[in-house]
Amino acid sequence: MSERKTLVLTGASRGIGHATVKRFSAEGWRVLTCSRQPFDPRCPWPGGEASHIELDLADPNKTIAAIETIKEKAGGRIHALVNNAGISPKGPGGSRLNTLETDLRTWGHVFHVNFFASVILARGLKDELTAARGSIVNVTSIAGSRVHPFAGAAYATSKAALAALTREMAHDFGPLGVRVNAIAPGEVETAILSPGTEKIVEKLPMQRLGQPREVADVIWFLCSDQSSYISGAEIEVNGAQHV
Repeated sequence: MSERKTLVLTGASRGIGHATVKRFSAEGWRVLTCSRQPFDPRCPWPGGEASHIELDLADPNKTIAAIETIKEKAGGRIHALVNNAGISPKGPGGSRLNTLETDLRTWGHVFHVNFFASVILARGLKDELTAARGSIVNVTSIAGSRVHPFAGAAYATSKAALAALTREMAHDFGPLGVRVNAIAPGEVETAILSPGTEKIVEKLPMQRLGQPREVADVIWFLCSDQSSYISGAEIEVNGAQHV
């Protein structure tokens, strides 16, 4: 019998993260979930509570401290790390926070969750990823490469930084046998969407929102042997929105 594979996933509680847990669970993987909420017993996968790490990625000290817990639960080998957690704060009435209106604390908060946590986790779990010749997937965004009507400046620049980090990490982790890639979703039907998204959808070549499972399938592909020579790539998952 082959070894059961292990995925470490941040931002697991809803949307793309939730769909990713379901996808990997269906393939027989064990999923260690990290999120700032406690485990929700309604989540439809077995052994979920024992595999959950409650962690606020906005606090770098807590993120560093959690690495030991993750290592203990992983037991020496991690086949995939998916940095999916992301926050996109809004102004009054859900308004877009631009570079002129985002205060420094908000910039820091967003970068800790969306960017620094990915560095801390990848570096902290390097030995387990190397032992499994594993794969890292960073979830970036279409907002990382163009001004978006709803995603704020801190969110967008943190995702652009994460895309650059993916390239740097692919260079550094490659000799260890670990592949590092990113996926950049566009308008996906999750709780992060803002009112007014339907106007964007009308202009999309595919004229519909993406579904979380469609994004989870791409994450799965990048963590599977099907993508064994892909590293340092950022795959757009956006129904041709970027064209």
